[in-house]
Amino acid sequence: MAKKRVLIVDDELNIRRILQAAFDKAGWHALAAEDAQQAITLVNQETVDCVLTDVTMPGASGYELQKELAERHPEIPVIIMTAFGTIPQAVQAVRHGAYDYITKPFDLEALKKLISAAMQGDRKDVNKGGGRRKQNAAPSSSPVHFIAASPIMQEIEETINQVADSRATVLITGESGTGKEVVAKLIHQRSPRLSNPFVAVSCAALPETLLESELFGHEKGAFTGADFAKPGRFELANEGTLFLDEIGDVPMPIQVKLLRVLQEREFERLGATRPTRVDVRLITATNRDLQEAVDEGHFRLDLLYRLQVVEIALPSLRERREDILPLAAHFLERSSQENGRNLKSVSEEALSVLLAYDWPGNIRELENTMERAAVLSSEEETQLLPRHLPPKMRRAA
Repeated sequence: MAKKRVLIVDDELNIRRILQAAFDKAGWHALAAEDAQQAITLVNQETVDCVLTDVTMPGASGYELQKELAERHPEIPVIIMTAFGTIPQAVQAVRHGAYDYITKPFDLEALKKLISAAMQGDRKDVNKGGGRRKQNAAPSSSPVHFIAASPIMQEIEETINQVADSRATVLITGESGTGKEVVAKLIHQRSPRLSNPFVAVSCAALPETLLESELFGHEKGAFTGADFAKPGRFELANEGTLFLDEIGDVPMPIQVKLLRVLQEREFERLGATRPTRVDVRLITATNRDLQEAVDEGHFRLDLLYRLQVVEIALPSLRERREDILPLAAHFLERSSQENGRNLKSVSEEALSVLLAYDWPGNIRELENTMERAAVLSSEEETQLLPRHLPPKMRRAA
């Protein structure tokens, strides 16, 4: 079997040598180019399975190289090596066809896994402007945009990649607004179940009587008003993933039925006499301390053990300030497009305000702030300024 071929594009000789040695050790054949023009020549002459390019080089930049390759060789995945300060441009490159980006200094093992994933992608699904590619993705699935510039979020993404292929239950903890459902969707989309349903339920939004029917379904006549049989969310998520948000708010009687589903992979609809078997990957989330709930007698210890086979604790946004700029750039671009505005970057002054704020509402608050800024900007403005931000943030700065 022919070795996979990775092209390294960097004007620093030492970087090229280090990466070539690492890739050769990984079993790939490493090619090297010192600038974009040399890279284009090599791609035209050689078979290349992946391109890894620096941004700042003599002549054309890595972004210009990526655009050129997207037009001439859209089947070749391109990964951008970028410094922290240029993450917004790297995010833009992903939107325009790059497979992904990685920030410097990077971990070699993480880089090799990223390259391996890129080369294993389904090349038929490559689209100019399609961003990260998914294998066998269901037509209705929308790819999750996961930004991990901070070391702690990069570790979490590594954990996500490790657990995605398994069927282990995952408990995601963290403050409200930290992106727990985004992580759940990412686990699903990177798992063998990604072409099957992802079903989400907010356990806190439903009273006990309705929650039991929503989760497990009911037979006709099971209770007053049950005029027809209805499948529950477990059945709808069969062979896929069921995400239960705010699992700490589930009443004790339903906790017993959840425990049985996890142990036996079967349950009974309300009013049914026969069990229904399902194959469901269960992911749960909470902003509560479940061990404290156990100590207070509000949550079953045996269920907690079942749910936290793998626990992912999401940090607050104030604990991952490296992610504020790339997240803000992502939300700003999306909100500008949706509202017919032209904000494309964040000024240094506005960035200082964003970094000084503590973000009690976390990522959700940042997203809403960027939408507010886009709406309050004029069509002529292209840069986010402090006056576009709420007064409380400017006072904090």
